[in-house]
Amino acid sequence: MITPNLQALPNNVLPIKKDLIIEVELNGKMKYDDLLNAIYQQMGICYKLLSANVEYKNGANFGSFQLRITVNTEEFQQLEFFLNKNKLMNTSVEYICRKYS
Repeated sequence: MITPNLQALPNNVLPIKKDLIIEVELNGKMKYDDLLNAIYQQMGICYKLLSANVEYKNGANFGSFQLRITVNTEEFQQLEFFLNKNKLMNTSVEYICRKYS
């Protein structure tokens, strides 16, 4: 019988990060600026704003925006939980950049 060698990963191995594009739809319940602040300040996720179509009506924010983020699985789950908790519809896709030689 062969027994597998179960060793812990070395401390210098970092979780794999992926580039994702996430689109969030604003429903008027949370301000656009507060949402971006929460993503960067509270969760520590750096982002690039790809596009935004936001309208302001009576202090409420409506529309959608797209962010490019680089996160590991745990950070993405935290972000997705936060968006779902605040009832913000969101979709994400993996960003794959083709490299030419």
